[in-house]
Amino acid sequence: MGTPLVVLACGALFVVSALNSDGTDLRPGRYNDLSQLAASEANRYQRLEDQVHSLTTEVNDLTAQVSDTSVRELRRRAATIRGEAGFSKVTGEGLTITMSDAPDSLIQQASGDDASRMVVHQQDVQAVVNALWHGGAEAVTIAGQRIISTTGIKCTGSTITLQGVPYPQPFVIEAVGDISTLMSTLDEDSYVSLYRAQAADPSIAIGWDLSSSYDLTAPAYAGLRDLNYAKPLTTSG
Repeated sequence: MGTPLVVLACGALFVVSALNSDGTDLRPGRYNDLSQLAASEANRYQRLEDQVHSLTTEVNDLTAQVSDTSVRELRRRAATIRGEAGFSKVTGEGLTITMSDAPDSLIQQASGDDASRMVVHQQDVQAVVNALWHGGAEAVTIAGQRIISTTGIKCTGSTITLQGVPYPQPFVIEAVGDISTLMSTLDEDSYVSLYRAQAADPSIAIGWDLSSSYDLTAPAYAGLRDLNYAKPLTTSG
């Protein structure tokens, strides 16, 4: 009688493992190739994004069929702030900034703090983006991806991660807005000024390139939406 019970228990464990793994390896091996890991995570994110877009389309179609007055009013209000939230394309004049590590030959000769100054860090990209927002930028993109209020800029080795997807350098930042105002805020920002001074120093030579254009396009945000909202507490009479 023990044999059927053991077989039944093993079968149950196989089913539980399959459900928990959701098609992934519960005991994955170590990743020795960062590019392979980045590509794997990017593909996984793309699959999730496609699934979310499909579900969002379905929700929008069902919502459009609702004849409730309050629902129609909420949809109208949401449509009026799509642009400010980053869900509409923006075109116009603006700046393009390219940031990159110093040449490998310099980095290999440096050590400690000197080597750290030759590498683009998360806070470097964040400082530039914040300065552009401070200058009244209508829209900002990194590697062609629209930056919105919920976007986190994370540094992972020589890449930055946006909405769960890693992007390699050089990091191209574009901002749509008044060119003179954006230039002024970059010049006045102390952190950005220090970075630019290091870029001009031949012994550091960290990458910095700035150009202006009268025909920039920031696409609408198309990534996943990690949104939360507060609920009022209910109080008893």
